[in-house]
Amino acid sequence: MKTIIRNACIVNEGNNNVADVLISNERIEKIDTSINYAGAGAIKEINAEGLYLLPGIIDDQVHFREPGLIHKGNIYSESRAAIAGGITSFMEMPNTIPNTLTIELLEEKYLIASKTSIANYSFFMGINQSNIEETLKINNENVCGITDDGLYFNNDEGILANYPEFLEKLFNRTESLVALHSEDDGIIKNNTNHYRNMYGENIPFELHPKIRSEEACLTATKRVLEIAKKYNNRLHFFHISTLAEANLFENKYPIRQKRITAEACVHHLWFSDKDYENLGAKIKWNPAIKTQEDKNGLLSALLDNRIDIIATDHAPHTIVEKSNNYFKSLSGGPLVQHALPAMLELVHKGKISIEKLVEKMSHHVAEIYRIKDRGYVREGYYADLVILDLNNTWKVTPENTLYKCQWSPFENQFFKSKIVKTFVNGNIVYENGVINQNEIGKRLNFSKFR
Repeated sequence: MKTIIRNACIVNEGNNNVADVLISNERIEKIDTSINYAGAGAIKEINAEGLYLLPGIIDDQVHFREPGLIHKGNIYSESRAAIAGGITSFMEMPNTIPNTLTIELLEEKYLIASKTSIANYSFFMGINQSNIEETLKINNENVCGITDDGLYFNNDEGILANYPEFLEKLFNRTESLVALHSEDDGIIKNNTNHYRNMYGENIPFELHPKIRSEEACLTATKRVLEIAKKYNNRLHFFHISTLAEANLFENKYPIRQKRITAEACVHHLWFSDKDYENLGAKIKWNPAIKTQEDKNGLLSALLDNRIDIIATDHAPHTIVEKSNNYFKSLSGGPLVQHALPAMLELVHKGKISIEKLVEKMSHHVAEIYRIKDRGYVREGYYADLVILDLNNTWKVTPENTLYKCQWSPFENQFFKSKIVKTFVNGNIVYENGVINQNEIGKRLNFSKFR
């Protein structure tokens, strides 16, 4: 069946125009001001007058917890939440159990997704001290990249940013995109010991950004940048959390020409250290949510293209796992269902244009990873689309929250924008609160050379 979306305000490639979109065989066949279709076969028409049509959001950093941690979430449950939030494609991290450190384990995750994921999907290959030869075997055309995010690099110690000699070795050899979490473990340990001596096990959550401090982030990011620039390979920084780090990145090249790219996450753009008093462990993430100045600085860096994309770092834990003291409360939280509505609030407040938001959540993600035929509303591209009502206020409640963990840091928040329909590969998978569970997403494909 073909589908025509009529009279939608299409936000795409810096423009905002009313037009019709014809969808056929998973892809966008035609975009025009008025489409008169006289072909054979059934056709479904959708009146989108007064509504906005965006390319589907692409989230390059999620933790969907399968296999091994499925009491928190799984690929099925979190992909449902994602498409309800307008996210049509995701890239998932390797800190499942077992960690995704072999090609065999990587392909097992793809197999699970091929049966259960409603959104399109890709999975990162994990890296530690012993599996560099295995990481070099990945196929760049069907694996998004290599990362250490969520993994210990050396037994129970550290992340890759703390091992410059190994980074030299990796950057010298790999032709894949490398995506890194960047914090300095030594500084974090010293800060932890300082506050543990003061408070014991009950460190106040508002000290989290003092422990995982600006200094810890800036020191590691500087170190990694210095090494990466020598090799000119593709490096992407996950979840930059400070203005000081944002100032390290350049904006003098178009996105396709950048060899080093960076992202900001929704929680760092929405919350600040003032919110720990009310939300405590619910907004404990690594890197930590920091000051209002950092929050504003990250947005400014997005607007002037020092920072390239917006991601979620969706990392669900059960509410029991979050309801402990500082050391026992796990870092991370669920975000995919509410990321786009939250960022649209910034549009309503005049802090970012909807065209720029689409660039940062769709276009630039596709460009950074060289994703084939996605991330834009273009003829010939897959019909991964979101229809929005920008004037339909709703409230986040436990009843309308779809994460398996059944909580959200946005609970009781009112959002002005509501997702009406989500299309994945031309199929309506979400419509006014109802999920079509009969459609499965596709494995993302990429250009060989990043």
